[in-house]
Amino acid sequence: MTDQRISIFIISDSAGETASKLAQASMAQYEDAKIKIQIIKRAFIYREEELVQALDEAKALDAIVLHTLVSKDLVHIANNYGKQQNLFMIDLLSGLVGELSKRTGLEPSRLPGAMHFLSKNYFERISAMEFAVKYDDGKNPKGFLEADILLLGVSRTSKTPLSLFLANKNLKVANLPLIPEAHIPPQLWEVDPKKIVGLTNNPKVLNRIRRERMKSYGLNPDTAYSDIDKIKRELDFANDLYKKLGCLVINVAQLSIEETASIILSELNIEDTSYFG
Repeated sequence: MTDQRISIFIISDSAGETASKLAQASMAQYEDAKIKIQIIKRAFIYREEELVQALDEAKALDAIVLHTLVSKDLVHIANNYGKQQNLFMIDLLSGLVGELSKRTGLEPSRLPGAMHFLSKNYFERISAMEFAVKYDDGKNPKGFLEADILLLGVSRTSKTPLSLFLANKNLKVANLPLIPEAHIPPQLWEVDPKKIVGLTNNPKVLNRIRRERMKSYGLNPDTAYSDIDKIKRELDFANDLYKKLGCLVINVAQLSIEETASIILSELNIEDTSYFG
């Protein structure tokens, strides 16, 4: 069926980010369909009357309801409302929180937005983000020796966005662009190869990416930067360096930033401490 309008109603006693991400991930599966999906958010719901008002709004729209309420009373009210009003509702937290309590024998804090409270973990993440910016693009090779991960790669192999994505997981990441004509910093050879990741790509894919990059700047796409033969020489140079270093090599041609990061964490045996640790 096409030309539909669907409402997704998010209700939370915090900012509603968890439910929003799930809704957006689901919506991405229908980008090419003629379906109009709107997200309506009611955040920081603390009182029963606020919750009922939000649920009434959702009912009027026959919306899909996602809630991340942690208060037992509010969860009970919301879930009962859904059953009585035949409103499609997904309680995103209760099942997992309940199972964790069952397995650990511990009661949850029931604090709204607990994941976002300022903590040691939070400040470590901010520090990691600052590190990634400071040592981006080979700005200061001294950072290589302090980094948890060092990313290498020719231009447009996603070094910077990958550095920032990993920094959000509390990892200090530096990166170095590889250019055949450029000097290789001596610090590179002092880094443990187990901390180095060499990023590569397919020549045709890289050619397309670079051409699009030039177009976005309003420039001629057919330059030395996007020349397929030059790209092949760059990739050969990078791959030869990776062999000498004995580091992990990942071809990012068909990978998203998230997928590449997942491979890195797995291959380097690094625990994901994005939120807890």
